[in-house]
Amino acid sequence: MSKEKFTSISLHHEMQRSYLEYAMSVIVGRALPDAKDGLKPVQRRILFAMHELGLTPDRPFRKCARVVGDVLGKYHPHGDQAVYDALVRLVQDFSTKHPTLDGHGNFGSIDDDPPAAMRYTETKLAPIAHEALLQEIESETVSFSENFDGSQKEPDVLPAQLPFLILNGSSGIAVGMATNIPPHNLGEVIDALIALIKNNQLSDEQINKIILGPDFPTGGEIISGEGIKDLYFKGRGSITIRGIIKFEEINLGKGKHKKNALIITELPYQISKSGWIEKLAELVNNNKINGISDIRDESDRDGMRIIIELKRDFNQEIVISELYKKTTLQNNFGGIFLAIVNGKPIQLSLREYLKHFLDFREETIIKRTKYFLNLASEKLEVLEGFSKAIKDIKNIIEI
Repeated sequence: MSKEKFTSISLHHEMQRSYLEYAMSVIVGRALPDAKDGLKPVQRRILFAMHELGLTPDRPFRKCARVVGDVLGKYHPHGDQAVYDALVRLVQDFSTKHPTLDGHGNFGSIDDDPPAAMRYTETKLAPIAHEALLQEIESETVSFSENFDGSQKEPDVLPAQLPFLILNGSSGIAVGMATNIPPHNLGEVIDALIALIKNNQLSDEQINKIILGPDFPTGGEIISGEGIKDLYFKGRGSITIRGIIKFEEINLGKGKHKKNALIITELPYQISKSGWIEKLAELVNNNKINGISDIRDESDRDGMRIIIELKRDFNQEIVISELYKKTTLQNNFGGIFLAIVNGKPIQLSLREYLKHFLDFREETIIKRTKYFLNLASEKLEVLEGFSKAIKDIKNIIEI
């Protein structure tokens, strides 16, 4: 080949250009959620593909393998396991405050048990996703783009009627940045939005009086402090969460002495129950935590119940203090309110995010109203034609 067909480029510049392209692809197209609907691209594609399959809450469940196949073939040309993992998280009620999918089968557990293979599990849209994410999609409310091979159209965002970014939270690691948004209480968030509509000059402090803090699906109690204010006012902060401990006297059987025990009914968010028990047993065996004679897991479908039997005459407050200090029964959640706003990753305060959502909602309602107005105008034109025809019906019959 002749040398004229080659162009000399600097390795430094080429690496810089390629890495920047890769970074932007991960940031915008994979790891970070959009501020409008609170979804990452893979989650949006799963919900839209299921909407197209007609998997509404009133229809039967469909195999997850079918859904994953549709998502891969039409919108998301990546690994099938990556899509299935994202689908599983949308079903798990211990990962998500308001699951957007209903599941039938084994979708894993808080003990870190893996979900069953996609050929065994079944799913369909949950009512909240069907009504609050997809209901208005046929009303020309959002823009559509071509998929990876130009054969289909997919929505750029879903017409969310609720601020799912903070309702369900989100976590993702991109290149040089990350997001970690905790879930929140639906009632508090709606009250804050209504207050902001009535008075758009509402301050961060006033919003914080309505939205008091995150609301984790696994429960636990939040140690209130500056961490929540930092997260809500600046978009970044650390929140301390504790598991819930109750004190009980348990009867071990006829003729046996009653024993003092600590009962744990809630663990901090994203802590594996079996992993925590294993770690505690290891600390007790190595004499790093004293005063514990037995640990049992009596959790069932009614809820979590971890029993920690105490040695006789041992101070329970010392054991509780050791549990908080040496295990993840007290844990920090590092929150970062980072989301895609108009194609750019931006760290938002809580107030800024709520305002962005209200602007998006207003825009969506205007588009929806225009769509229905156009439908009504077209129907009116036809009806006016019929009206004129009826007035001169004899001529029309002759013609």
